[in-house]
Amino acid sequence: MANAKNNKRSAPGTGTLRKKAVIQKGNKYTFWEARLTVGYDPGTGKQIQRSFSGKTQKEVREKMQAAAVEINTGTYKEPTKLTVGEWLDMWTSTYLNNVKPRTIEIYKSDIRLYIKPALGAIRLEVLTTHTIQSFYNGLAEDRKGGKKALSAKTVKNIHGVLHHALKQAVANGLIRSNPADACTLPRIEKKELKPLDEDEITLFLKVIHGHRFESIFLTTLFTGLREGEVLGLTWDCVDFDRGILLINKQIQLHQEAGIDAYKLVSPKNGKSRSVSAAPSVMACLKRHKTVQAEMQLKAGAAWHNPDNLVFTDELGGHLTKSAVYRAFKSAVKSIGRPDARFHDMRHSYAVAAIRSGDDIKTVQSNLGHATAAFTLDVYGHVTDKMKQESAARMEEFIKSVSGE
Repeated sequence: MANAKNNKRSAPGTGTLRKKAVIQKGNKYTFWEARLTVGYDPGTGKQIQRSFSGKTQKEVREKMQAAAVEINTGTYKEPTKLTVGEWLDMWTSTYLNNVKPRTIEIYKSDIRLYIKPALGAIRLEVLTTHTIQSFYNGLAEDRKGGKKALSAKTVKNIHGVLHHALKQAVANGLIRSNPADACTLPRIEKKELKPLDEDEITLFLKVIHGHRFESIFLTTLFTGLREGEVLGLTWDCVDFDRGILLINKQIQLHQEAGIDAYKLVSPKNGKSRSVSAAPSVMACLKRHKTVQAEMQLKAGAAWHNPDNLVFTDELGGHLTKSAVYRAFKSAVKSIGRPDARFHDMRHSYAVAAIRSGDDIKTVQSNLGHATAAFTLDVYGHVTDKMKQESAARMEEFIKSVSGE
């Protein structure tokens, strides 16, 4: 009997199509519905069916036939009932183990402030490229309540979060393809770099002479380290004999139980690098080491520098980026460059290195850029100017040999 019953089972991929009518608030509505057998529950043996509905018979038949082809070819996936918001919660709690704490905070902030309010309630399987594109377009425009349009870079960052989450959803078999793949993003306009020129650097060095953060500013200006890298530098990474700094970590602000905390994490691109520092920089660090030893002696038992940081406060604790930033802004304001940012010291180093004759590959390595192409893209204007200066020198040479 069991075999006979099994023989009467509908094969996966078969279904029925019928016209239905419902009455809502006294009005009669008609539509077409198809029910398709997609398989059988291995525990109960009952049919697993999926239904399709639509206004016309043709529309519903096409949906059913498309699903039947997928079943017969083994590519059919059962639709997920997860919403975009539910999946984002799962993704952030499960799939970001190798991401820096601060980056996770930024991801969660973008999700909470922008992605969830717009897309969170949508079922993951019905999220479309058009819906996502409309979301991005809206972010790039002035919004209700007087909210200003987000910058192109911010929109790109939000896209990166959503795209990564949806990519994982594809890998997990929750959706067939990533609807964010085909989206277009607003163009990011490159901001003009404003490094300190030679005269400004001279003035800056005079202003910071004897300042409590002089060694930080000088090290940054003449090595091109990022702010987090210089504040996260430890003494075991300073090789005085060879004049080399090993950059294998950075200090990063994140939150623990709602409280701001600093933590040492890997560098920006996850790769360590070594920088050959100028003798003047190493001499500055030697002087600073002596100063720190005096600070430790004065602090006595209150001294606490468990990470062996090069730059600390009076008790051996880490320095906050805000304190260093305020001191820097005060210094550059006094030399007539109130617009200068801490990061502009990194740009100043790069420009000076290129103009001094360093090849792009060396500059790329010292800065910790992923590729030399990226370094050229950022500082290409410097090499263009050098070419013009080279052409001018050649013109002077031509005139000298031609007797003009």
